[in-house]
Amino acid sequence: MKIDITKLKNSIEKQIEISEKIVFNDDDIKSADMLSLEPVLVKGIIKKNSFDNYNVILNITGKMVLPCAITLKPVDYPFNISIDEIFSENAEEMSKKIKNCENSIDILPIVWENILMEIPMKVVSPDASYEKLEGEGWKIVTEDCESINPELAKLKDLLDKKEV
Repeated sequence: MKIDITKLKNSIEKQIEISEKIVFNDDDIKSADMLSLEPVLVKGIIKKNSFDNYNVILNITGKMVLPCAITLKPVDYPFNISIDEIFSENAEEMSKKIKNCENSIDILPIVWENILMEIPMKVVSPDASYEKLEGEGWKIVTEDCESINPELAKLKDLLDKKEV
């Protein structure tokens, strides 16, 4: 998503408004362990300040579909991301994060990076149940239940005897 910044560089305009829907590549979505990603709405502005830096202010909204950590069923996960970053035209940071091609800026890498950071460690479907998740010799351990491994419990007894 290349944004032409010629008018900002020449001080013709004070800011450039952005309002775009972005559709990401299926290969990128699958490699990020998402089942799908609806078109993402990006709104915001790019301003040039008095120090020849670019202030990128964006709001990114959308919905990703992730697999449930228990049932692997699809779970909708809406997100709303606010970005407020300042990039210097001459800094290394600008060349690494933004592809600056003469008079345009590609903000797609910034948007994608922030979407990736929004992916939670695990998502659990509201209809998933922990009750059925045990069998012969195994069970799912949740954060609520604390069970002590019998082998390690013997070590605790040894520590108690040494303290006396």
